Amino acid sequence: MGTRRNLASQQSESWRPAAFATTSGKLAALKAAARRAFDLQAASVWADVGEHLTHASGLVLDVGCGAQPYRPLVPPGTRYQGIDTLDAKAHFDYEVPDTKYYSGDRWPIDDGTVDMVLCSEVLEHVLDTKIFLREAFRCLRPGGRLVLTVPFAARWHYIPYDYWRFTPSGLAHHLAQAGFVDVNVAARGNPLVVACYKGMALCLPYLFPQTSSVLARGAKRAMGLFLVPPFVSMAAVAHLTLGNDWGDDCLGYTAFANRPPE
Repeated sequence: MGTRRNLASQQSESWRPAAFATTSGKLAALKAAARRAFDLQAASVWADVGEHLTHASGLVLDVGCGAQPYRPLVPPGTRYQGIDTLDAKAHFDYEVPDTKYYSGDRWPIDDGTVDMVLCSEVLEHVLDTKIFLREAFRCLRPGGRLVLTVPFAARWHYIPYDYWRFTPSGLAHHLAQAGFVDVNVAARGNPLVVACYKGMALCLPYLFPQTSSVLARGAKRAMGLFLVPPFVSMAAVAHLTLGNDWGDDCLGYTAFANRPPE
């Protein structure tokens, strides 16, 4: 192996973006929108989740809800409940009022009481995906819908609590095993968007340095000034082409599946 790092023992990231904030209030919503202009993963997930949440009814269960960024998309008259693990604060920097925190594998939700389960960018952090998806199936009413997003062309994040990357065939297999039907998996982005995303990722440590040395941070920020034009240009190109579905590489996948009606 030579001088290469032993990543099996790595416990943290060399650079981590700031945790998402709750979007309650106009200023917070504006900041979240500004972030999505340059966070292509967040922008692509927001578009797909929003398309389905705005038509939701009954009870929406947001599993692994973090900062509950999608709560404002839930239409009036539709109930929203966020749940997350007790480790959310320690592992992912999230602790939000109105969230039901739980331990173990069983969700704190009664059988067959949920109309839509939303699980956004969570499954890669779950060691036992079979139990997790069976819980989604258990909580949904007959005919209820699961909306699931996962990253694909994404860096290793929240180390060491990031375990998997899923392909469409893998998602279809796991969802079918859990009992879901009408499985549909769609790509978010395309190879051009991925290229822009990777290029932007190279710029981020210089635009927002996290080194402990004040001198090093200043030097990186000075270098980052030269990276602003290409960074903004790549973001613009990515957003213009984000909806184009082609190729076999993408930012991630959005899966939709139903619990069979009785």
